Amino acid sequence: MKNILTILVVFVGFSMTTQAQNKMMKKDVKTVSLEQTKGEFTQKSITLSEGTYVFEISNTGVGHDVGFVLAPKGKTDAANHIKNAYVTEVVKNDTKGHSKEVTLTKGTYVYFCPLNPTPQYTLVVE
Repeated sequence: MKNILTILVVFVGFSMTTQAQNKMMKKDVKTVSLEQTKGEFTQKSITLSEGTYVFEISNTGVGHDVGFVLAPKGKTDAANHIKNAYVTEVVKNDTKGHSKEVTLTKGTYVYFCPLNPTPQYTLVVE
């Protein structure tokens, strides 16, 4: 009986420790909501602090699918795109889509949509 009780106490203690570690390791993920209309984003520039973000993209009356590209300023060729910032699937007309989690460090980035197409807008991480 003592052995069973000891095993139970150890198991409960281990479970609680694991849950506490998982909570401590979770990132503080923030959402950045951006809206696309025909040929443009309504937000012309963004300033963020370093951290982890998910980009939520709204397609408001564009009339066709849209996407989202984030890249370091001056390096907008496909090889330098931040792939996790791509929407997980194209955003259909009058719906929303989102990216995966993206961890951003200090610097200047640009965001745009080649499907819409839009100009390149500035995102600064301080």
